[in-house]
Amino acid sequence: MVKNKTIKALRKNKIMKLLKNISNLLILCIGIASIAQQTPAPIQSETITIIGATAHLGNGAVIENSVIVFENGKITAIGEENKTSVKEQGQVINAKGKHIYPGFIAPNTTLGLVEIEAVRPTRDQDELGDMIPNVRSLIAYNAESKVVESMRPNGVLIGQITPRGGTISGTSSIVQFDAWNWEDAAVKVDDGIHLHWPESYSQGKWWLGESAAYKPNEKYQERIEEIKSFILNSKSYGKETPKTKNEAYQAMQGLFNGKKRMYVYTNGEKEIIDAVTILKDLGINNITIIGAYEAYKISSFLKNNNISVLIKRVHTTPESDDDDYDLPYKLAKLLTDDGVLVALQTSGQMEAMNTRNLPFYAGEVVAQGLDKEVALQLITLNAAKILGIDSEYGTLEVGKSATLFISEGDALDMRTNILTHAFIDGRDVSLETHQTELWKRYSKKYSEK
Repeated sequence: MVKNKTIKALRKNKIMKLLKNISNLLILCIGIASIAQQTPAPIQSETITIIGATAHLGNGAVIENSVIVFENGKITAIGEENKTSVKEQGQVINAKGKHIYPGFIAPNTTLGLVEIEAVRPTRDQDELGDMIPNVRSLIAYNAESKVVESMRPNGVLIGQITPRGGTISGTSSIVQFDAWNWEDAAVKVDDGIHLHWPESYSQGKWWLGESAAYKPNEKYQERIEEIKSFILNSKSYGKETPKTKNEAYQAMQGLFNGKKRMYVYTNGEKEIIDAVTILKDLGINNITIIGAYEAYKISSFLKNNNISVLIKRVHTTPESDDDDYDLPYKLAKLLTDDGVLVALQTSGQMEAMNTRNLPFYAGEVVAQGLDKEVALQLITLNAAKILGIDSEYGTLEVGKSATLFISEGDALDMRTNILTHAFIDGRDVSLETHQTELWKRYSKKYSEK
């Protein structure tokens, strides 16, 4: 009996020590996070004029030796220095020899929903359920994420925060990357619903002894019927005053009146045609295909149906043995040349890191032969059009938001994408992050002799 009490006491002591260590670790992590996070910039209080830079407007045009003026968060004047009546006002930033770009836009990302992939409590990108359009990613967005602030030094200033999982994952929203909380961050609330279309072919489960070869998916039509049934029920729900509220059906209503966009995740030629045809028959016309690996085979179909595309990540390998080795690299050019509205996105493995590399994906598309200013539109104007924010963002134009940055060189080249200033709605945002702090710390250490 005495021995049992001693064992219990020892176990209790070990558990208390373990809990204390965990508590100390959490306190340390919180302390580090609070130190690393930069304070959001205050509202613009003084007119700012940027002179001398090469301005890449985001719509294909370039102004050499430009002058740009903005106040109260809006661009008020833009032109070529010495050839325009635009006068310098307020604070003047001399950017001669540098380049100005509209803030880059990252569609379809889980930034702010996932902090550390390997730590489950920091992952909040999906919820339980299969048809859950009422799940809103915005309210889970962490504006104080250290990952989010690491986007700014590469010029990525706006993103579409998107849920994952299920057949209908939920509703996305668009945010800017310098805010106190999700309310402050919101640029466009509840912009679209995200639907994962079934595949017509499935691969055998080799770990169950099945052949790893692809075979027809016997449940393809069944899954489509489930999707159609849910959409039809949602449409019927909105035609009359319901006796009981159904939040899932309610969240779908914006698809039928054009206020929301349907983002469809699919890659195959057949699946794309099926998805577009069926959804349009159901009364959903604002459609964007995400992934779209075989979209180049049916570009005329997409153009005729006014379907935009967020293509699969540029830096990936071909999916099939008979695909061109460089298909993922040149897909954007193939579709753009055929008149399809295309933008780049970075979903997939190591998504947060790759979102930071968004401008360099556009640079890779330039290497495939696309004009540099057209490639720039894939992460500025085109992305803004697809997300429905092009009236305010995506280009440098009078009346639009002063969301822009100054780079020492070509922002699509990782060697010269070196930002000196970044502004979101005219606010001079910090370019310091946890990573830049570590770089400064260790660059000094290893530079010592």
